[in-house]
Amino acid sequence: MKFSDAQKDMRLAYFGGATGVVVSGIIWCIAGLIAIMSSQQLSMLTLFFAGMFIHPLAILLAKTLKRSGKHESKNPLGKLALESTIILFIGLFIAFYVAKLQVDWFYPIMLMIIGVRYLVFNTLYGLKIYWLLGIVLMLFGMLCIVLGANFVVGAFIGGITEIIFSLVIFKQSKRQALKPA
Repeated sequence: MKFSDAQKDMRLAYFGGATGVVVSGIIWCIAGLIAIMSSQQLSMLTLFFAGMFIHPLAILLAKTLKRSGKHESKNPLGKLALESTIILFIGLFIAFYVAKLQVDWFYPIMLMIIGVRYLVFNTLYGLKIYWLLGIVLMLFGMLCIVLGANFVVGAFIGGITEIIFSLVIFKQSKRQALKPA
């Protein structure tokens, strides 16, 4: 399988990754609401546990939108998607540990970690918008720390940013799918 074909397969199967980005954005916003209505600890746990359902919910949404939600078994980029998840686990460990010392930095650290992971998605899907999404999230994370943003701010920044970018990715992916081969 040629590299460009592998990327096309990933784009078609997962709607360019837009389904995962929108589900993630919604989860970030829910975690932010939980911080407002309950506690910071429950908010962090919401992001962690609900985050485990991003991929299955993204697949379900892709299927609902008439995409397969499954890449070809011979597609080598499937491994990259799984391997890049390690970034999240390391990031969560760092964010939870730092939150013991400075709770307001939990979401900014997660913004930066998720931003780093999205840089890999350019290779995965062949969509340069993931570089922009990654950079924007990393910058927002840094700004939250530098400006001393309240705990909940980072959650909503992450959620809203991902939802906005997902709409652009949906549009790009739809347009690419309509192009003749």
